[in-house]
Amino acid sequence: MTLTVGSLFSGIGGLDLGLERAGMKVIWQSEIDPYCCNVLRKHWPEVPNHGNIKEIDWQTVQRPDVICGGYPCQPFSTAGKRHGENDPRHLWPWVRQTISILQPKYAILENVPGHRSLGGLTVIGDLAQIGYDAEWRIVSAAGLGANHLRKRLIIVANPAGRHGRNTQPQRMAAIFGQTAELGKRDCFTRTHSDWWKSEPNVGRVAHGIPNRVDRLRGLGNAVVPQVAEYIGRLITQLN
Repeated sequence: MTLTVGSLFSGIGGLDLGLERAGMKVIWQSEIDPYCCNVLRKHWPEVPNHGNIKEIDWQTVQRPDVICGGYPCQPFSTAGKRHGENDPRHLWPWVRQTISILQPKYAILENVPGHRSLGGLTVIGDLAQIGYDAEWRIVSAAGLGANHLRKRLIIVANPAGRHGRNTQPQRMAAIFGQTAELGKRDCFTRTHSDWWKSEPNVGRVAHGIPNRVDRLRGLGNAVVPQVAEYIGRLITQLN
């Protein structure tokens, strides 16, 4: 069975690309940045972009098997002022509402490691209130052979009791038991080196590259597709 995906805060499609490589199918996206929307339109021309998450009537949107999204990290990042829920970019409540209405089989959420100490427990609590069990790990791209760390908090949630009271924790453990090692490897490994044959040639001091600033911002905000693919494959193996 092919799992369908609804993508929130799609950006340039890092999560989307990784999950499709894992055998899933993206059926809709939600993004407002003009440059990112152009990228999505180029690579997913048949997939509707529903735009601003605050303005979507979810009652009219197709229910996917999986909802994924890296909601804005600025409220929680240690590189910022960490205003949390008081930050106007705090959009988790709309993500919670989306999951609550559409009731997907899985939610795959991404954010910065600083979210674990600010706002993360609220997210886990909110998921529990709407009927979802969740587990989370700090995952590093280096654990899949990248030559950079790029640590991210990954949360995977599943409706509580869908597979039986005793089965649900085992299913989450099956995903994160294998993923845990990815968060521990802080150095370059060659375990999955064939996944990294090429990387975007957009250096921070490069000149003459079209849309350089937009491309850098898009890459900086994107989820590493190889990490999304790895987690996606673990989920598809359970279905």
